[in-house]
Amino acid sequence: MEGEGRLAGEAVVAMEVVLAEKYGFCAGVRVADKLVRQAAARGLSGGILGQVVHNETVEAEMARLGFPTVHSLPEAREHEGRVVFSAHGVAPSVRAGAEALGLSVIDTTCKFVTDIHREIARSLADGCFVAILGQAGHREVIGYTKDLDPERHRVFYELRDVKAFPWESVPCVKVIFQTTINAEHFREHVAEIVRRAPKARTADTICYATKENQDALRVLCADPSVDALVVIGGRHSKNTKELANIAREHKPTFLVGTAADLDPAAFAGMRKVGVSAGASTPDSDVEAVVERLRSFE
Repeated sequence: MEGEGRLAGEAVVAMEVVLAEKYGFCAGVRVADKLVRQAAARGLSGGILGQVVHNETVEAEMARLGFPTVHSLPEAREHEGRVVFSAHGVAPSVRAGAEALGLSVIDTTCKFVTDIHREIARSLADGCFVAILGQAGHREVIGYTKDLDPERHRVFYELRDVKAFPWESVPCVKVIFQTTINAEHFREHVAEIVRRAPKARTADTICYATKENQDALRVLCADPSVDALVVIGGRHSKNTKELANIAREHKPTFLVGTAADLDPAAFAGMRKVGVSAGASTPDSDVEAVVERLRSFE
């Protein structure tokens, strides 16, 4: 029996799915994932202070391996006295707290994040005010700012807050970017700072993988044959949300965590769909989404 609305003998045309040239796990996330898996393979267990990366699939897999998410250092003591610092990094006081509790530490901090911690310390030692462009509540940014003098730094997300700040009152400014943001969103922020604080210096601290994923997505956005875009990633992943924001400016966009989130009815009449994924999205999630999309008629 033929499907409703299809003529007898008419060929079933599967949806064409095209992947962005760059997507998914960045180098830092792959290292973090690898370090925890290696520890598990040696028979170790421990508590991960916050998600090792912002992805629910990865978090569940880590828990299965004996490394569940914990939300405090004392909680980590219940897991063989071992704590994992996530790829987002932590403040020096958190490291000191782990040492004071006698915890064994597995440090999976992304090397780019470690470099930014050092850059901030150098800038403060030089007498500069540090302006961090990003989200104040993001774990990466909390790691940078938790121990800093509030008079020596500020986190900015909204342009209006940049405009309201008295830049003329600070003798030296160092601008730092959260690694996972969309640089385009902050172009005006930087211009405003430089206009009012001509000696301001900017450190290019956006992760290269974030840039590559965003640029590759923009190629799909510019393809007139692509009907819609699917972006895959965790609910709390900032870089995934930035990808979705970029996509929404150009095409109908679906932000999903896993293949189970896809609704076939939403893709009715579409023939070609582009796919990208955040830097904390495992290949298995991408493969499952692509397979399900290709099953849609």
